[in-house]
Amino acid sequence: MDWREFAQQMASMARSLLAQTSVQETLESITSSATELVEGCDEAGILVLRGLQVESLAATEQLVVDSDRLQERLREGPCFDAARSRSGERVFRISDFTDEEPRWPAFAPRARELGVGSMMGFLLYTEDEDLGALNLYSRRAGAFNDVSETAGWLLASHAAVAFSSARTHAQMQQAVATRHTIGEAMGILMGGHNLTEEQAFDVLRRYSQERNIKLREVARRVCEQGGL
Repeated sequence: MDWREFAQQMASMARSLLAQTSVQETLESITSSATELVEGCDEAGILVLRGLQVESLAATEQLVVDSDRLQERLREGPCFDAARSRSGERVFRISDFTDEEPRWPAFAPRARELGVGSMMGFLLYTEDEDLGALNLYSRRAGAFNDVSETAGWLLASHAAVAFSSARTHAQMQQAVATRHTIGEAMGILMGGHNLTEEQAFDVLRRYSQERNIKLREVARRVCEQGGL
């Protein structure tokens, strides 16, 4: 591994991540970079846990999705454990699926049947939140070594910051759009029913609560239909 060249590639990747315009584009750039930057990595994906439900994001190949679903079904595996790690362990690696794997005895033989030779899972985290796991796959046994792990860990560290930043930006954009929609809906109600601003908002809020519909969805309907 030429670490000087790797550092230059990482810097280029960081600039590329900042240039992405959506969370999805950011995640796809991360997984694509993994296959280019980490020696031995054939495929990559990001696994996010919603309770015990697995969500596969930006998978570069169906193999990644199949592996995620398998780990969800078995409730074990390096990526599943990386995504929910609370023990301080940030990296999980299976160097060779042809060997017995005591940590994941149910997952390992089934993953081998999928065509996985070796894999690594890296917890994506920042100081404030755990985001999921970046998972790297090789169809060849013994593809990942300590150098690969270090490169993957550095990539995951950059990826976590980019993922968190992209998600925060998307949430802010959604919040701004929601406020605009609610304001427009209030204006429609105020003009159509001679209501004050406070009364119009109260109508939206009560409709939302009584029908268990999110306030932004109620506002969107008002804007589309011209009223409730």
